[in-house]
Amino acid sequence: MTIRKFLTAGLVALGMALPTIASADDGLDNPSRNPFYDGLKGKRVVFIPLAMGFDLTEGWAAIMRKQAEDLGYTLEIRDPNWSTDAGTRALTALIAEKPDLIIAHNPDVQSYARLLKRAMDAGIKVIQLNLESVVPTDAYVGADWARVGYIQADVLVEKCGTGSGKSGKIAIVRGQPTAASDLYELYAYKQTFAKDPAIQIVSEQAAQYDPAKARAIMETVLQQHPDLCGVVGNWDNQDIGAGAAIQAAGKADDIYLVTSGGGNQIGCDNIEKGLLDMIISYDVPLQGNAINQQIAQTLLSPSAAGETQTAYYTPLTPLTKDNIGPRTCWSLDQLK
Repeated sequence: MTIRKFLTAGLVALGMALPTIASADDGLDNPSRNPFYDGLKGKRVVFIPLAMGFDLTEGWAAIMRKQAEDLGYTLEIRDPNWSTDAGTRALTALIAEKPDLIIAHNPDVQSYARLLKRAMDAGIKVIQLNLESVVPTDAYVGADWARVGYIQADVLVEKCGTGSGKSGKIAIVRGQPTAASDLYELYAYKQTFAKDPAIQIVSEQAAQYDPAKARAIMETVLQQHPDLCGVVGNWDNQDIGAGAAIQAAGKADDIYLVTSGGGNQIGCDNIEKGLLDMIISYDVPLQGNAINQQIAQTLLSPSAAGETQTAYYTPLTPLTKDNIGPRTCWSLDQLK
């Protein structure tokens, strides 16, 4: 039986309409391709990060740029450089400009909330990346911060809780207290620690993503609690400051420091150096691929802006000295 007769017989059996097949000897044109590429070509996507210039945002941007170039839509970046006011102004301007899609990396749960709602009301689709606001949008792609917090807290209960023979004293180094990552993690910490009467939270302070502040906080905590057992932090780039204070005090073997991050090579190097004991990695390259898929899906969807909401929580991997290797972590050069 020829290929054409085989395809025709199969489609008839399934009760499907028969496509026009010019000649099976010349292959077949895939009818799905043109709607996909034509639906993306010329679209305008704008990314508003917390700031550029650090591992997370540079990694995501590198991966997003490659897909935009490949599929024929534009990707712009409006960099607020850590200024919530500048980010708010950028969002306000974009609502008037009406791009096809805004990707928002929220500094906290409230600051962009009303503007994201206004953007959707104006017909602009919105994806939130790794940090959510209180307003659900067309999609969220990123870490499940509550789950990050539960994993971190469970590790410290094991290391410092009942039966460990340790003091049970835990210090929490927060990041930005109003950010989704911080709030959802903190809830998970306290829910978990409350289940073990041996655990005692002796410090809860915010370093606001600054390693120098994290170091100063930890130096004070160690003076007040030399028998500290564990530290849980919000972000590895920040928490190397706490790790440095622990090392300087000669306590690296006594205090377990668990944090989270994007899984870049510098994070792995800091584990090797003993500045950090565990990083819960949310894997920036994987997140970049997930956001790219969501960009294409959102732009091609016939749904109106804000009509449907979806979330994809990216997988998490605990990184320690026991499981990191040459291919475990990524560098920016690999993503460009």
